[in-house]
Amino acid sequence: MTAALDELTHRDADWAGLRVLVAGLGVSGFAAADALLQHEAVVTVVDRGDASEPQDTKANILGILGAEVLRGADHVLGWPEGLEVDLVVTSPGWPPRHPVLVEAAERGIPIWSEVELAWRLRPAVGAAPWIAITGTNGKTTTVQMVDTILRTAGLRSAAVGNVGTPILDAVQHPEPFDVIAVELSSFQLHFTHTMSPIASVCLNVAPDHLDWHGSLESYAQDKAKVYARTQVACVYNVQDPRTEEMVEDAEVVEGCRAIGFTIGIPGLSMVGLVEDVLADRAFVEQRATSAAELGTLADLAKASGGDATPPPHLVADALAAAALTRAVGIQPAEIREGLRAFRTDAHRTAIVADVDGVTWIDDSKATNPHAAQAALRAYPDIVWVAGGQLKGADVDALVEEVADRLRGVVLLGVDRQQIADALARHAPKVPVYDVGVADHGDMAALEGLMGQVVKRAAELVEPGQVVLLSPAAASLDMFPSYGSRGDVFAAAVRAYLGRGETS
Repeated sequence: MTAALDELTHRDADWAGLRVLVAGLGVSGFAAADALLQHEAVVTVVDRGDASEPQDTKANILGILGAEVLRGADHVLGWPEGLEVDLVVTSPGWPPRHPVLVEAAERGIPIWSEVELAWRLRPAVGAAPWIAITGTNGKTTTVQMVDTILRTAGLRSAAVGNVGTPILDAVQHPEPFDVIAVELSSFQLHFTHTMSPIASVCLNVAPDHLDWHGSLESYAQDKAKVYARTQVACVYNVQDPRTEEMVEDAEVVEGCRAIGFTIGIPGLSMVGLVEDVLADRAFVEQRATSAAELGTLADLAKASGGDATPPPHLVADALAAAALTRAVGIQPAEIREGLRAFRTDAHRTAIVADVDGVTWIDDSKATNPHAAQAALRAYPDIVWVAGGQLKGADVDALVEEVADRLRGVVLLGVDRQQIADALARHAPKVPVYDVGVADHGDMAALEGLMGQVVKRAAELVEPGQVVLLSPAAASLDMFPSYGSRGDVFAAAVRAYLGRGETS
């Protein structure tokens, strides 16, 4: 069947009768199964299953549409008995060592991500080009920034993928897009084989999800797949040499260029920062002697809800977005207007309150040390709120780097002791409060715990300093999501300040 699969390169190919096992009934799994059924494939879905109403609804819908849905732990412990398929489409939450995927590989059955399926379900003619974005941190901000710039320039675009909207929904939308900005996780890239974006970027690489990938090297190899078959521009981070190495090693379309972005002064074929100006020395004809102005720091100032100078990580994301959109023909004036219109997503260095000289910042989206590092580097005097699930990550290097910025620390969550130990080694004079842990999903207890966090932080902070919730850890030890964690923090800050108690 492999030869037949090679012919499935667009939505008008003959998908009828293709026997597909879809692994997982989450957002991407449901979208994949639905799309395949629309093209008359024979679909079997396997999922561990739970008693949630959304899962029941998805299973019922797919059953009505003609899929066989196998739910329950027994169906994911190994290959479903007697099942013969031509293809497996897997959800990003399923690691390659999952028994079902291992068995598929041993049987020689091709495995695709939903990204690979989406790429192959584009129209044969007039398909929207993809701008592909990955990295350990900054993906969501950059993909949304790209989308804002494209829309401001008058193009019909969509921000999709790991950002929330399934790629398949955009690809099959009845009103075609001009460009699609695709946020890609390492999970999604692992089983993606033929995607050919018009422009691509890996923003940075730092240890994360090593429990899924097995090693940093495997994680980086999957991130590097974003550059494969890129058509116009591979954008890399000058401050992260590994990303440049990825570009050097990538097999790309003839004529594709390597474009660097840097928060320093740009060299040739780079975009960067000259004083307070975002400058382009990559897409201008006279780039050896001149540069185009893409915007200023002032154009980014309101992006995170304040008027202060934007933090370096936001500037870096803006430069990456500018390079990606320049690659598809967006003009400098249009990029400036897009940057002015952009607002950061919730829970990413978002200002909650600024009272009596103290700024309270929600950076709950910092779910690993590398993400927290970006925020901690942005402020000179910090009361740091940290802790949660570290997922095996080491925090020593982070704590050592930012120790001189810390004026106090408030710890919470299941792995808080690891951070406390790092603080004892590298910042022994910094006062630390440990507020403990609460049961997962017990919102009353979590609200009480976060109230203690805010109270302790207020005791430590002084005017001119910031209280920064940047946990360096995942939220699922206690909260339903990092968004919930940020919301509870913001509500606790507002409640505390609303009582007239200020620092």
